[in-house]
Amino acid sequence: MSVSVTVRNLEKTFNQFSALRGISLEVNSGELVALLGPSGSGKTTLLRCIAGLEYQNNGSVFFGDINADQLSLRERRIGFVFQQYALFKHMNVADNIAFGLRAKRRAIRPTESAIRLRVEELLNLIQLSGLELRYPSQLSGGQRQRVALARALAIEPRVLLLDEPFGALDAKVRKDLRRWLRELHARTGHTTLFVTHDQDEAFELADRVAILNNGLIEQIGTPSQILGYPKTKFIADFVDGINLKPLKAENIRNNVIELRATSSPQG
Repeated sequence: MSVSVTVRNLEKTFNQFSALRGISLEVNSGELVALLGPSGSGKTTLLRCIAGLEYQNNGSVFFGDINADQLSLRERRIGFVFQQYALFKHMNVADNIAFGLRAKRRAIRPTESAIRLRVEELLNLIQLSGLELRYPSQLSGGQRQRVALARALAIEPRVLLLDEPFGALDAKVRKDLRRWLRELHARTGHTTLFVTHDQDEAFELADRVAILNNGLIEQIGTPSQILGYPKTKFIADFVDGINLKPLKAENIRNNVIELRATSSPQG
């Protein structure tokens, strides 16, 4: 079940460098939010603090009403997808997807039959059925990233976090995976935050975009709000020349309905 994410006055320093300078952010349950900004603006640091991979100096992170700062990394139940896939080279696709489930404590670990069913379900979801015995080296970059997403989804995360998920892929594959990710999000409804430096990607995919600069959020809003009403000179300069039609949520839902209608009962 997805939850809202609330970031309150987050501060993070590395030696004398202030990476985050009092950031606050509200992400609704089931929302897809892009963290966009120039290099060094604090995007990845914010994502890693939400995940529990970095600990902030001040401020708090909440998942719904739960203070995530009081949870261990395992207890946060975060699905995290890295730019470079981070798949286990010695494991096939099925074992990569199942890894998080098999790593659960014995008391809450699913049975092997339940794990196999979950892997099969996710392979259908990412449209890679039949490739479960292949190894990462036998897959394309786009297929590897789909497997990485399936592995993140396998544990039924509270929140899905993606750090430059398509950054290592060529332009055509990135474009194809953008639409696929939006359709996947429409199906699963996970609260999702993703970091990107690609403005096209952020404005096409996200329900809302948070633009960071120098450790602060300069503006957050829907793509049309930001493109039509930039609040600062930095925002106006940053988005200058962008003229995109964001993916319409209703069109995505219609596409998902059509996909379900044309799929087999097993798929």
